[in-house]
Amino acid sequence: MIRAANGLSDESARDARFQPGALVKHRRYGYRGVVVAVDLRCMADDAWYQKNKTQPSRDQPWYHVLVDKGQHTTYAAEENLSRDDLSVPIDHPWIELFFLAFSHGAYVRNDRPWSFE
Repeated sequence: MIRAANGLSDESARDARFQPGALVKHRRYGYRGVVVAVDLRCMADDAWYQKNKTQPSRDQPWYHVLVDKGQHTTYAAEENLSRDDLSVPIDHPWIELFFLAFSHGAYVRNDRPWSFE
């Protein structure tokens, strides 16, 4: 399964294209979402990774994403995401758990740690 993501330090943030709070769109599946946490490489175990249909490289940033109009999250590789230019808030029940506000097309992340097991 996917281990906990601890967010990003200032140093590691430079290596990731999207920061927590960024709106993204999946290039292949078309869903919109908001980044809640980032791993600088895939932290999923081998069993999960082998089931992943696209199997992008593990050695790139991977993002924990709250999916718009859903009640689930996804774990997506950077190469599979693009910036979502709609600048419209995401409809997800966990938004208020992890974000303080929506401002200028992005969410403002709070200090609550992200964990998923």
